[in-house]
Amino acid sequence: MLKVIYKPFGILASVLGGILAGQIFKQIWKLTAKEEDAPNATDYDSTWTEVLVSAAVQGAIFGGIKAMIDRAGATGFQRATGAWPGNTDPRDKKK
Repeated sequence: MLKVIYKPFGILASVLGGILAGQIFKQIWKLTAKEEDAPNATDYDSTWTEVLVSAAVQGAIFGGIKAMIDRAGATGFQRATGAWPGNTDPRDKKK
């Protein structure tokens, strides 16, 4: 039952994490590329390399931030309730 209660909090944390990751990516891109915005795949003047590097950096940042926020939320939930909200080790289940 507690896992069901966690779902809305997990969704909210993911949304906020996405916003945070977007802001972090934007700042990193400004500092490293010396450009205001990252190139889009459909930008005519952008090269393949620019587009792929931008996408890879953005994906790494989003993935890392999401994992960090999801893990911190699950850990906090466990501390507050004693129940882990995600998958548990199948070896822990009693037969």
